[in-house]
Amino acid sequence: MNKSIAGTAAILGAISVALGAFAAHGLKKVLDSNLLSIVDTAVTYQFYHVFALLAVALSWQQADRTKLTWAARLFLAGILLFCGSLYALVAVKQAGYTTLNWIAAITPVGGVCFIVGWLMLAFAWLSRR
Repeated sequence: MNKSIAGTAAILGAISVALGAFAAHGLKKVLDSNLLSIVDTAVTYQFYHVFALLAVALSWQQADRTKLTWAARLFLAGILLFCGSLYALVAVKQAGYTTLNWIAAITPVGGVCFIVGWLMLAFAWLSRR
């Protein structure tokens, strides 16, 4: 097992739970249903990819480490770009800044990182040691 990747996954998992709880209880009173749905999507994808990072960490001894490293990097980039841009978009929209809607253009880049990360994980498993 790779402890640094597992530890990062655990921290991101805790953040996912905290953000989900904050959205469900604190933001529910502040955000409209559309913005709340965007936060929910970001939290959900963040949490999914916590499990992907755990799969990378747990596969460390059995699979191609170079591909696993790239999978972890891509999952982290996806969390930052996909989820982060959605969180930022909600904050910008809630604050009323219409000139910053370009932030939404970052989201698909994060989605591509997720897809390529999953493919790298598959390649790592298929090229087992």
